[in-house]
Amino acid sequence: MKTHYMRLNARPFEELKSGEKTVEVRLNDEKRQKLRIGDKIEFLKRPDLAEKLLVEVVELISCKTFGELYDLLGERHFRNWNREDFISSTYVNYYPKEKEEKYGALGIRIQVLESKK
Repeated sequence: MKTHYMRLNARPFEELKSGEKTVEVRLNDEKRQKLRIGDKIEFLKRPDLAEKLLVEVVELISCKTFGELYDLLGERHFRNWNREDFISSTYVNYYPKEKEEKYGALGIRIQVLESKK
């Protein structure tokens, strides 16, 4: 089992920490393809990266597109965003469509282990 490190914006960081959010969505790029069930992820809260959240990977959900991942997980896993807004926001703020076409999407279901400041 390995520990991976990822940066995370403040709002999703707090949602994971509180248990409100249980699935982190990422591009299924080379870095994420190394994830395995049972691995740990230490999320570092942006902007200063001082607060940390240690989680365990309990499930990996690989899909061809973010839309497919949305359909599989359902609206409640996406802060009640509708499908179109979620996909649009993902393309504009995080990953361009070309990267999605190359790598696909990944849902990382996690269990929080500990939070550190």
